[in-house]
Amino acid sequence: MDFQPAPDMNEPAPSIGKRMTVMVLAILGLVAVIALIWISAISVRMKGMPKGEPPQTVTTAIAAYDLWQPDLSAIGTLRAVKGADLAFEVPGVVTRIAAAPGGDVKAGRLLVQLNDSVEAAQLSQLRAALALAKVNLTRAKEQLAIHTISQGDYDAAAADFNVKQAAVQQASAVLAKKRLVAPFPGRVGIISTSPGAYLNSGVPVVSLQELDPIYVDFYLPQRDAATLGRGQKVDLALDAFPGQRFSGRVTTINPQVDGSTRNIQVEATLRNPAHRLLPGMFASVRLEVGAKQKYLTLPQTAITYNPYGATVFLAKKVQVAGANGMNHTSLVAEQTFVTTGPTRGDQVAILKGLEPGALVVTSGGLKLKNGTPLLVDNSHLPSDDPHPAPQEQ
Repeated sequence: MDFQPAPDMNEPAPSIGKRMTVMVLAILGLVAVIALIWISAISVRMKGMPKGEPPQTVTTAIAAYDLWQPDLSAIGTLRAVKGADLAFEVPGVVTRIAAAPGGDVKAGRLLVQLNDSVEAAQLSQLRAALALAKVNLTRAKEQLAIHTISQGDYDAAAADFNVKQAAVQQASAVLAKKRLVAPFPGRVGIISTSPGAYLNSGVPVVSLQELDPIYVDFYLPQRDAATLGRGQKVDLALDAFPGQRFSGRVTTINPQVDGSTRNIQVEATLRNPAHRLLPGMFASVRLEVGAKQKYLTLPQTAITYNPYGATVFLAKKVQVAGANGMNHTSLVAEQTFVTTGPTRGDQVAILKGLEPGALVVTSGGLKLKNGTPLLVDNSHLPSDDPHPAPQEQ
């Protein structure tokens, strides 16, 4: 049996540091190979890409002057010129509903009737007594003329006639209170009773509203007091009628400022022949004040607001050399600072920094910088409405 000689323990072992160095060099070499392959692939792709920045699609508008009407805005409430919740002055039992709820009636039209049989009988009795008193007065007058009675007897007959006449007038007034009639022409509301029901005095029975014309009440801050005047035009927009506007005129300005809000109440009158506007509706009110002013106008989407100022991008024409050596005209973006003024709806006034006739980018400006080529597509323009209204969904 052969025996292997034991290793010499004095022989030096491989250094651990050398092994780590070899492993680090191997990893670095692998990373270098991968980096070279990646750079080579990017170079191939870049060689295949077209030269130059691609054009960006934008919409444009020409800056032009427009007349602006200064106005004030407020929230108003519609109110009937004449409106009341009608009630009886005396109690009684309902015997008749004479008007149709929701219908239009003329002044003096009977709406609701209470039981008036007792009052009618009393009135008949008093009228009979009045007729007798009238006969007695006539006879006394004839007898006084031939001196068959004294002046005192005649005066007593005349006083009795006057008393009977006043009693008839009083009974007639009581009888009339059993009838609820329209004090003015208007539209009848919901009648909250029915025949046979007992009504106490003062309990509202039916609402009557005159709808044409109609008022709108709104409030403005006291700082605007100097600009207010009777006859000024107002425009109303209501969410009940989207896309429509209703016009009227200021008729009354309250001579007293509200002490708690420091606002002034203004009343305007509108025609309402179709009775579409109803009391209690709220409306957005625009009141025209002062003379019209001319402003250079752009859509608000054209403005980019930055901490260092407001800017717009102009679409400038430049000459570009073609592949065949021929020059052609192209549009590029050019950023410029502007000073903005008042706004109205989707529009903004430009006070400085822009000349009329300039071609301005109205949408797509966020992706632009100076010199970016432009491709104009105005098939879908941003809103440029001075008085936009909510659209029905």
